[in-house]
Amino acid sequence: MAKHHRPTKPTDPRVLTARLLRRTGVSPNLVRVTLGGEGLEHFTPLGYDQWFRMFLPRQGQDQLRLPSRTSNLWYAQYLTTPKAARPIVRNYTVRAFRRAGAEGGPELDIDFVLHDEHAGPAATWAAEAPIGSEAGILDQGLGFDPAHGAEHLVLVADESGLPAVLGVLASLPRDARVEAFIEIPGDEDDQPVELGAHMRVHWLPRADAHAKPGELALTALRAATLPEGRSYAFVVGEQSLPTGARRHLVNDRGWDKADVTFVGYWRHGAAYMG
Repeated sequence: MAKHHRPTKPTDPRVLTARLLRRTGVSPNLVRVTLGGEGLEHFTPLGYDQWFRMFLPRQGQDQLRLPSRTSNLWYAQYLTTPKAARPIVRNYTVRAFRRAGAEGGPELDIDFVLHDEHAGPAATWAAEAPIGSEAGILDQGLGFDPAHGAEHLVLVADESGLPAVLGVLASLPRDARVEAFIEIPGDEDDQPVELGAHMRVHWLPRADAHAKPGELALTALRAATLPEGRSYAFVVGEQSLPTGARRHLVNDRGWDKADVTFVGYWRHGAAYMG
């Protein structure tokens, strides 16, 4: 019987203060923001799909007001703060972490998806905030289960889940057997990836700029010939993708529900969570 999946919790959760060091264009639809500062000396990198709460100033705020509590208590404190004084809170994945960066101190890279429409306040901050702007970070651990023990891994994501899947690929043993399906907005949005001999990445650029993100990846998964034997799937992105993938793997392929970790990062048609 498959064991119940339990996310990996952070080792020492606390709200850390960081500042914007630089932004770098990764591709036509992705921008990389690098944070630094002494606060990140307390950050513990875990690899894989490590994610965190990101606290950003609300429009019109002169100062970023961060919660002083951690774990789930931060949210209670957040709710008791007048809305005008609350920070914006969004969830993001660690793209890379360096203990000693270009300026000598710790650096944290975060990839943001750029949008012409439905852009949320975090994506706007990533694209427009002045260098030196403050942000808060609260580590939340891993969603991916490194100790699952499956023979094969299936990774599926749209562009919002791209950093998570690339983080997983970079953290896995080089002899891992992996099929990854990554949907991206266009041909130029793929990224170089170091792969082991049994790792395959299927880049899936959308031909239609107005197509709903995630549909192409879900179609590719349904049509794929997957390896025999015990497998584990990690599916993230627009909420229809992970829910549709889990339904397909469980109902159509007979997988155990515990062998699928699925997380909806955002909902199409609403303001993008980036």
